[in-house]
Amino acid sequence: MNDELLYAIDLEDPSGEFEPASELLNALELDFSSFFDRENCTVRHTVYSVSEAGAKENKERLTAALAEWHEFGVELSMGEIFTIAKSEWAEAWKKYFKPVEISEKLLIRPSWLDDAPRSGQKVLEINPGMSFGTGQHATTNYCLKCIDRFAGDKKTLLDAGCGSGILAIAGALLGYEVIDAFDFDPEAVTVSEENAGLNKVGDRINFSVGNAADWQGRPEKYDLVCANILGHLLIAFRFNIVSWVAPGGILVLSGILDRDFDKVSAAFAEVGMKELERFRDKDWTSGIFSAV
Repeated sequence: MNDELLYAIDLEDPSGEFEPASELLNALELDFSSFFDRENCTVRHTVYSVSEAGAKENKERLTAALAEWHEFGVELSMGEIFTIAKSEWAEAWKKYFKPVEISEKLLIRPSWLDDAPRSGQKVLEINPGMSFGTGQHATTNYCLKCIDRFAGDKKTLLDAGCGSGILAIAGALLGYEVIDAFDFDPEAVTVSEENAGLNKVGDRINFSVGNAADWQGRPEKYDLVCANILGHLLIAFRFNIVSWVAPGGILVLSGILDRDFDKVSAAFAEVGMKELERFRDKDWTSGIFSAV
């Protein structure tokens, strides 16, 4: 075993979805990281091992798993085993993340860069770690624009599926007074809390571990709810999600493949939510809803 090298395998997902492939890889208890290629709208999952023997075993397991995952509609292409220096690996993934200007009021900037903001522009520094949410993906970007758009009119914010914490942190920087956020992944919550601390708003956001199936919000509900969750989960938990929205509040639904958006919109119409607008970016569609 070479202590200076990692042995890696790339898996490419043309759907552009982080999940369910990431959940399936977690179920196999593999070490991996995931990157979104905005230009090609694809996701690359890289599985790595500290030994060549371990990488070969991973490849055998993945070959068998890919055949099974096909039944779930997960289609991944797998490359050959390659090596990368550990010192390079620690930095290589950072090249995929660039500053993203959300509006005249907000700039998203990776913590390792120092691009200067415009005059009066808030800077949100982000270190995504293994969690998703840098402002580059269409769904996260749309949610950020909505948080910016409704700042001032809305005072309370819920970030459902917080990932890196980027939406909740943006809310704090833009002046929301009450902010709650949750994620089913404890690691994501830890990363979110670290990012909130990096932006000096850790004391203004309540992060917790939970999921859309059973999470309980504040009794007074929220002026703005951002649910950046996969379409089938939005449909499955629509009754819970709608219950978090205050009278006169706004619900932003994102993380939805274009082919699924009409189904999501119809499902929320059934529980009293009216679609106000929709926005499409490549294969993704997001929308704003309010109570009828």
